[in-house]
Amino acid sequence: MKLGFWVAPEGSDAALSVVPLGDEAPSGARRASGVVSFLATSSGEQLIARCPRAAALLPQLAQALQDQDAAAPGRLFDITDYAPDDLELITQVLGEGEVSGLAALPDGVVAQIAEASVAGLWRVRFMDASGRVGADYLEVGAIPEIVRRAAALTADRLLFGAAPEGAMNVMPLLAEIAERMSAWREGEPSHAINFSLLPMSDVDMSFLQQILGDGPVQLFSRGYGACKITATGARHVWSVQFFNATDAIILDTLEIGDVPAAARAAEEDFRDSAERLREIHEAYFA
Repeated sequence: MKLGFWVAPEGSDAALSVVPLGDEAPSGARRASGVVSFLATSSGEQLIARCPRAAALLPQLAQALQDQDAAAPGRLFDITDYAPDDLELITQVLGEGEVSGLAALPDGVVAQIAEASVAGLWRVRFMDASGRVGADYLEVGAIPEIVRRAAALTADRLLFGAAPEGAMNVMPLLAEIAERMSAWREGEPSHAINFSLLPMSDVDMSFLQQILGDGPVQLFSRGYGACKITATGARHVWSVQFFNATDAIILDTLEIGDVPAAARAAEEDFRDSAERLREIHEAYFA
């Protein structure tokens, strides 16, 4: 495993066993945080003095954010072997952002994903089946690459038979999804299907969920309202649901394409985040 990324053996096309995720948000899901006030305390000053390695990392992260484009591959900073104090300081500096989630990989490995309080900077930790950390790194990018890699382990074709009794619109919808799946190419816009605009019976929805199946990625965004993003068992097909303050679904869609924009950092986020990290470094570390 290189920095936690699972890579198939060369020439291997064997089916992979992907661990399904539950329906609930992971415990400890991260919420947006405010100013990094801990750094201004005496405890924060003492921690900074003990952690030159973590302190030296901040300008590198700021420069990587400055140089990053939303469509470009992310840049990784491996912190797996950092001392506990350095990791604690990094945690305090990064804070808690708007997006968090899990990506399940073969052999029981799960990637815990958390956006920092500065958008476009992510913490990714790989846990094995026994709960031990196998890799820990920071990534600058629109979305951690492991999200796309995990989602790519899903089926590349939809297989479905005859319509179930009582079906209304599920069969033409499945045909549309199958066509969009095969036609989509990286860099193209995603195609959205809004269930609010498409009459679907309970039989339709049940059959649709059965055919699409469960995927290996769940993401939660709390930027502009709560949003749950789930990879289905069909490649490039994502469930995107927005909730109101009472946790009722107010928008229920499928997106066929790249990781939905609700979870990804935007182009303007990187420069803003670079400036914010530089301000933190100058205020507390210079």
